[in-house]
Amino acid sequence: MFSRIRIALGLSLLLTLFTSVTVFAKGGFTFITVTGAKLTDEVRISDPSLTQDFFIFADFYRNKTEAPVEPGMSYEITRYYVDGKTESAFDRLHYYPETGFIYYDGIVNGSSEYDGKWYTAQPEIKSTFETALFTQIRLMKLGTQEGARALVPPAEPIQAIDPTQTRISLPQTQPTLAIMMAVGLVMIIAITFLRDRRLSPR
Repeated sequence: MFSRIRIALGLSLLLTLFTSVTVFAKGGFTFITVTGAKLTDEVRISDPSLTQDFFIFADFYRNKTEAPVEPGMSYEITRYYVDGKTESAFDRLHYYPETGFIYYDGIVNGSSEYDGKWYTAQPEIKSTFETALFTQIRLMKLGTQEGARALVPPAEPIQAIDPTQTRISLPQTQPTLAIMMAVGLVMIIAITFLRDRRLSPR
């Protein structure tokens, strides 16, 4: 009985791991939404400078830090990918531009080792983020065809997603590491199962 529970738990963990790997492999962020700070409305941004790199806001591998005492004003950022005509939120974080901190809320409907932790923001993200944000706000206020085209997703039904707009540039070691962990987990489960079968009375 106990071995069956262990196998079930192992398979659940494996499924979660493969789901994360699949999301990273298939590409990713089509746009982000920005709220908070002094914004009165949600702003959607599809600028590749903010959507093409999973670590654009902070290097979750290296830049973990202690929680700041007074981080200041923040923007809440949710990152989305589009599959067909379905928008799916992938993860959420809070960015504190004045003090240069990132709080990673975590993966939506999932979890990772980076969730609920503080990080130092990438040095160049402030200018990149503010340029993209203020450009998008300006286009939205124009009320012209140019402004309408800047809205994400566009007003018309989504017909196709440009692959160059839906790809996250993750380090090559990330998927490989996850796959190796998955294979190792399968081997552990298989060995445990075979050992229990040999030891169980016939």
